[in-house]
Amino acid sequence: MPATSTGSFTLLHRFCALVVLLTFVHISVSLVFYVCSTDVSTAFLSIPKNPNRTVATEQLRSAEDHLGKELELQQCPDTSPLLGRGREVCVCVCPLTVELMCVYVTCVSVGPLTVEFGVEVTLQQVKEKNPDVMEGGWRPSDCVSVQRVAILIPFRHRDEHLKLWLHYMHPILQRQQLDYRVYIINQAGERRFNRAKLLNVGFTEALKDYDYNCFVFSDVDIIPLDDRNIYGCFDQPRHLSVSMDKFRFRLPYKQYFGGVSSLSKEQFLKINGFPNNYWGWGGEDDDIYNRCVFKGMTISRPSAQIGRCRMIKHKRDAKNDANPRRHSQITHTRETMETDGINSLTYKVVDIKKLQLFTNITVDVGQP
Repeated sequence: MPATSTGSFTLLHRFCALVVLLTFVHISVSLVFYVCSTDVSTAFLSIPKNPNRTVATEQLRSAEDHLGKELELQQCPDTSPLLGRGREVCVCVCPLTVELMCVYVTCVSVGPLTVEFGVEVTLQQVKEKNPDVMEGGWRPSDCVSVQRVAILIPFRHRDEHLKLWLHYMHPILQRQQLDYRVYIINQAGERRFNRAKLLNVGFTEALKDYDYNCFVFSDVDIIPLDDRNIYGCFDQPRHLSVSMDKFRFRLPYKQYFGGVSSLSKEQFLKINGFPNNYWGWGGEDDDIYNRCVFKGMTISRPSAQIGRCRMIKHKRDAKNDANPRRHSQITHTRETMETDGINSLTYKVVDIKKLQLFTNITVDVGQP
């Protein structure tokens, strides 16, 4: 055979060998990806289960367990990246907490907010704008929030105010990356209103749903003007509605603790909850302030700028007239707080409805 023919055959032989090798590598890689992307129990369905599994199967399961731990959600940052000061923030959303897996960018306007009460809002509109809110609550999908917050609103005959509150607050609470749920504590009947007792009921009933570690107590007619005013808990009891338009954006007096406040579960139990015997308007927030001070705690507040709020103007409810005994009751807080509170709470649940935007708890709290 001529030398040129021999050389061509050798070259062709080498080329064929290379093709075979590449085919083998391709099949091997495909097999590895198939095994890694298939449930072990499915991939080895034909193999009967027994306690003496092969070393290879054990190693594969160990690798899957390790991968699962790698994909566990991290704790949410102390300050949400979605909050700021009057600027647009864009955040890359990574469903698997891996930078290369970012699939889209979400941009929101943050910081000082424009709150208008002249607009008409329906519950359906609020639902459509907050599709991820279920049973009145939401939690981050890309991190684990340290704050498990129950937001409690004492309520009766304030449906229009509630629509506005839900319209503004659900987006804010989600940007704050809170694990939260909204509870409307609705007082049944037409007897004199008892705000503090309703909040005690909310605390008790909310803990039947979830292991909350933080409670925000909010009137339904107050909206914050800055999303950096965190509706969460701190080392000390927190007063959130620091400067309201009603008071020309000033704190009316140093001991003022009304409107919106927050206490951790431990702080709330330490003061024996709120008083049950304040019927009608006024006094209970000063009693709560006294309870905190008498238990060695101080009231923390955001800055006057971040703590700015707007209040919806309205007439006082007919059955929420001023409490004539409030001044006398406040002077006896130290004497009554150990026996009048969460440890002496009595009420009757009339109805509970878990709706998309809030959980409604209607209760009979009795009468004076």
